[in-house]
Amino acid sequence: MKKIITLFAIAGLFVLQSCTTSASFEIEPIARNEVFEVTTSFNSNNNYSRLVTFNPPIYSSDLVLVYRLSGSNSQGDVWELLPETYYFSNGALDFGYKFDYTNRDVDIYMVGSDLQSVTAEFRLNQVLRIVIVPASYAKTVNKESYSDVITALNLKDSQIQKTELK
Repeated sequence: MKKIITLFAIAGLFVLQSCTTSASFEIEPIARNEVFEVTTSFNSNNNYSRLVTFNPPIYSSDLVLVYRLSGSNSQGDVWELLPETYYFSNGALDFGYKFDYTNRDVDIYMVGSDLQSVTAEFRLNQVLRIVIVPASYAKTVNKESYSDVITALNLKDSQIQKTELK
C-alpha cells in the first residue's frame, strides 16, 4: 500500500507540474499622432522632390497625409491636401504635387512637363505639413480637411515639429 501511495504521489507531481497558469495580456500599440512642418524649395538641384525620413519608423498600418500651405484667409491658414494639380486653360496638366510613403519616409515631389517654368510662388519656400494618422482613425476622419484631421487627432499647434530643408 505504501508503494501505491508513493507511486500516486510521484504521478501527481508530474501531472501537477505540467499544469501551468499564465496570464495573457494583449498590449495595444500606442497611436502615434504626429505632425511635421517642413519648409522646402523644389528645383532642378533636388529633382523637384524632397525626402523626409521618419525617426523612428511609423507603423505600416498608419496613414500619411501631406498638406501644402496655399494661402490664408480671415479664418487662418489654408492647407491643401496632396495630390494637388494645376491645369492650363486648355485642360492640359501644367504641374502638380504628389507624394508617396513607406513606414520609414515620405517622398514629396512635383510633376509636370516644364517644372522650371513654374513660378517661384509654387516652387520656393513651400510649407508642407506631414500628418501621421493612426490606422484606427484612417477610415473615419475627413482627410480633405486639415483642421478636421488635427481636431480628430487632438493635436495642438505647439506639438508640430518644424524642420527646414533647403
